[in-house]
Amino acid sequence: MIPDKKKGVLVCRRCGYEEPLEEETAKRYQLKKEVKHSPKEDLVVIEQDVATLPKVKITCPKCGNGEAYWWELQTRAGDEPSTIFYKCTKCGYVWRSYE
Repeated sequence: MIPDKKKGVLVCRRCGYEEPLEEETAKRYQLKKEVKHSPKEDLVVIEQDVATLPKVKITCPKCGNGEAYWWELQTRAGDEPSTIFYKCTKCGYVWRSYE
């Protein structure tokens, strides 16, 4: 879901479902760029403030730090497992894990 600050709601890009957007939640999202995806729709890339994400003890493959933020996205078909992303708390390197 992405925020629509004009309407004050979070909107599902797939089905159009809306739910109220709280002011605190709206502050966590920042529009990074809009990319033309197709003539019919725009692809909007947003980035959430990582300080609000949970942390896990895992070794960063780039710098060896032992802690990272993590989040989970469904990047493949619905009948396949989701992808877990990690972002190192020290160097900011992002990597993924396919379960």
